[in-house]
Amino acid sequence: MTRLDRTATHVHGTMPYAWPFNGDLSPAATAVLVIEPRGGSWPAQGAEECAAAAAEVARAVQSAGGAVVSVMTAPPRGESHPTAALTLPLGSVCVAAQGIDGFYGSSLDFTLRSRGIERLILVGIATETSIHSTMRTANDAGYECLLVADACLSLDPTLTSASISMIEMSGGIFGAVGTATSVVAAFTSRSSS
Repeated sequence: MTRLDRTATHVHGTMPYAWPFNGDLSPAATAVLVIEPRGGSWPAQGAEECAAAAAEVARAVQSAGGAVVSVMTAPPRGESHPTAALTLPLGSVCVAAQGIDGFYGSSLDFTLRSRGIERLILVGIATETSIHSTMRTANDAGYECLLVADACLSLDPTLTSASISMIEMSGGIFGAVGTATSVVAAFTSRSSS
């Protein structure tokens, strides 16, 4: 007989499934990955709102007992501009990747596994490159992922919809998609319970 877990919870309104799939929203097993290109820049359109949403998600998860990991990726070849880095909460861990995938040539997997992380919440820049690449690798490595759509910024806004659609295909082939408000609400209620 299976015992019913009365503490099961999900982030409200995630698509295409209720995230996390098992209803275990334990902050200790959750990390926010704040992905930014080293030497890259945030596109001007929507940058302020996206950065504010990403910072709010990071603070909420960390306040509830989760981890925040800053992942600096290498920008695509030929792109290098001054960067406006996102302000992260104190106690955030920083990892530098050698490619646009946050796991490539970095200690990211070791950092997450040594902390018992099972679920990843992805925010930052750029949805169609570094975030997508990192999310696909994370999924293949066994992490359950949630992309926070309004806390991610695309280099090319015309690709945002397609990038999100690819994540949601086949019932959530790479994970689920949610909003900053819903993530903050879910983790704020966890920290106050």
